[in-house]
Amino acid sequence: MSPEIGHIRSQFPTLDQEFNHRKLVYLDSAATSQKPNRVIERTDSYYRMQNAAVHRGVHHLSANATDMMEQVRDQVKRFLNAAEREEIVFVHGTTHAINLVANSYGRLAMKEGDEVIITEMEHHANIVPWQLLAKSMGIKVVVWKIEPDGTLNLNTLKDLLNQRTQLLALTHVSNVLGTVNPVNDIISIAKQNGTKVLIDGAQSVMHQSIDVQSLDCDFYVFSGHKLYGPTGIGVLYGRKHLLDQMPPWEGGGAMIDEVRLDGETTFNESPWRFEAGSPNVAGIIGLGEAISFVEEIGFELIQQHESALMSAAMQRLSEIPDITIYGPTHKSGVIAFNLGDLHPFDVGSFLDRYGVAIRTGHHCAMPLMHRYQVPAMCRASIAIYNNKEDIKALCEGLERIRALLMS
Repeated sequence: MSPEIGHIRSQFPTLDQEFNHRKLVYLDSAATSQKPNRVIERTDSYYRMQNAAVHRGVHHLSANATDMMEQVRDQVKRFLNAAEREEIVFVHGTTHAINLVANSYGRLAMKEGDEVIITEMEHHANIVPWQLLAKSMGIKVVVWKIEPDGTLNLNTLKDLLNQRTQLLALTHVSNVLGTVNPVNDIISIAKQNGTKVLIDGAQSVMHQSIDVQSLDCDFYVFSGHKLYGPTGIGVLYGRKHLLDQMPPWEGGGAMIDEVRLDGETTFNESPWRFEAGSPNVAGIIGLGEAISFVEEIGFELIQQHESALMSAAMQRLSEIPDITIYGPTHKSGVIAFNLGDLHPFDVGSFLDRYGVAIRTGHHCAMPLMHRYQVPAMCRASIAIYNNKEDIKALCEGLERIRALLMS
């Protein structure tokens, strides 16, 4: 482990503990990342010394909290290279963001008979909102099937697109297979058809730099807790002209202009019309600190380290007899696998005894499990704080399990 990575790792207090008399090996960052001290301390300091209700307050604490929150909006704008700060909406997370687009843009722009394309590798958060919309509005959800190697065929997309296709919603990186979808090419094809595109970036923002203007997507969504930030906070990027057209989805404080009992209530401008109620100010400020943490490390180092780690993990895992690795050879952040006929829950439980934390189950991607005809998969996922010793512990644990349960 390089001194630089060692220093980064030392900033994560969760990793400095033992389970079952073994040093914790955390390989579940695709579910949620661990948090560096600076994010924890920044959130704590907000609650200790700066806590106040934002917007409309005339006292110092309120004005200061509002300024800090809006500064993070500017920070996220720069992080995503959005054109305007008003294109950044604070939400609870990726799921909330997709539901917002479905229930606001979807109901505005779609009519009975229109179509939404999703892929077979989507997280439930990018499936169910569209199914609910389809049921209530009479639109059709069209599924873009994956290839046997877990990738998408662009020619298949061209066959699916037609004059009724209003939206293509797909993941940037699969949370199960680690497939890095060629979103630039996909968006270009969709645009030629006049189709809007939503990108689920939950599994990509911690691994690579995102430029929404270069991508030319219409919506981009992600969660803070996968980006070394707090839980309960996320971001919806939307083109300003689309957000300005979209009606509010949730009602309450902050999203209004004037409320009248005669029904003539008017609403705030975007993005604030989509931020009903008291915002998660501590989460927003923590997200800003997490973004600063990532930017100070730099995506060049992150990608260099994680690419080497993924290569080492794929090589070492492939040497274990009876293991099946799912998806393409080139992956980002996650590796899904099964060990012989052993149930993933048993594999995960035994690894936990050895201090190794992975995820097991359907990973909120049941259609993908059906595609591979398995009830569940094991999934190991990495972050900047992982090292080759973690990969060694995982593989040695799997070899021990194989010897105990498959002999």
